[in-house]
Amino acid sequence: MAVVAIAAFAIASIHAQGPAPAPAAAVAPSGPVGTIEQITVHGKSLEGNLDGDSPDRSVIVYLPPGYTSDPQRRYPVVYLLHGYGLQVSGWMRLFRIENGANRAMTGIGTGERARDMILVNPDAYSFFDGSFYSRSVTTGDWETFIADELVRYIDSHYRTLATRESRGLGGHSMGGYGTFRIAMKRPDVFGAMYALSACCAMDKGEPGEQMTTAATYTTRAQVAALRYPNKGTLARAAAWSPNPRNAPLFLDLPVKEGIGRADVQAKWLENSLIPMLETSGDNLKRYTAIKFDVGTMDNLLAANQQIDAAMTKLGIRHAFETYEGDHNGKIAERLETKVLPFFSASLADK
Repeated sequence: MAVVAIAAFAIASIHAQGPAPAPAAAVAPSGPVGTIEQITVHGKSLEGNLDGDSPDRSVIVYLPPGYTSDPQRRYPVVYLLHGYGLQVSGWMRLFRIENGANRAMTGIGTGERARDMILVNPDAYSFFDGSFYSRSVTTGDWETFIADELVRYIDSHYRTLATRESRGLGGHSMGGYGTFRIAMKRPDVFGAMYALSACCAMDKGEPGEQMTTAATYTTRAQVAALRYPNKGTLARAAAWSPNPRNAPLFLDLPVKEGIGRADVQAKWLENSLIPMLETSGDNLKRYTAIKFDVGTMDNLLAANQQIDAAMTKLGIRHAFETYEGDHNGKIAERLETKVLPFFSASLADK
């Protein structure tokens, strides 16, 4: 099972750097469209991370079509988490977030029309190309940054409906993992979740070519020179098995000289979604709605089917859907026609 999860993650990451899907046919909205603001949010929980990443994070906020014209109205908010190897600007461009939101919220798209909502897209790019939205002395406490500091900032600077019932959490790939993880940890903050092609269902950190290769990088200069996506194993180690005493990368790999290290492997399993469901899955029973999906040609298909089975066994009410597609090719379409209408129907509007 672990081999499937690791291999799928690597292939999915490679695809993330491919060309963007062809844009949807241009149709001019009959009324106003949404606007984009790029802001910086300081994360106290990210200060002092051993990666050396800035705690000042870029965040792109989509304000819905009616935001400017109706200054008394407040809106539900959806937090969208990008995948591994992307910065937030690439996430917005590759999956056409602004265009899809305009199409969904003005009713000119091909899916069900979505109510006006604020969309918040934080940048989780790191020295290792991705934070995995985890809590780590090496990468920083991303759980707290997303669920507390970012939410607090958005609620204090925008006209939001500042209740968990009006807050959604979604994401793709690494962001799908982050969606499940943070949703399980923080049901006090979010009321609905939608994960696309979530990674890392059952990562045991077993010996293999990726582990062997990762162990050959021992300096920051070597890691910095790596071309995407060859930092993926190191990124998971930085997030899940940090070691402040193991300079200069400040992480432990779960394999050393071809032999599994049981104590480190246990940490990787603890941070995998299926074991996490066993310990924290009951928190998902507090959610108004839960949905996740994956393409039938995505190498993460089996892992997501395992998540579905685990949630069913635990009695967690949810919807799981497969569709004809690979890891990236239909994500823009899914966001527009599935994800935003889902949150439109699931989040309280007052």
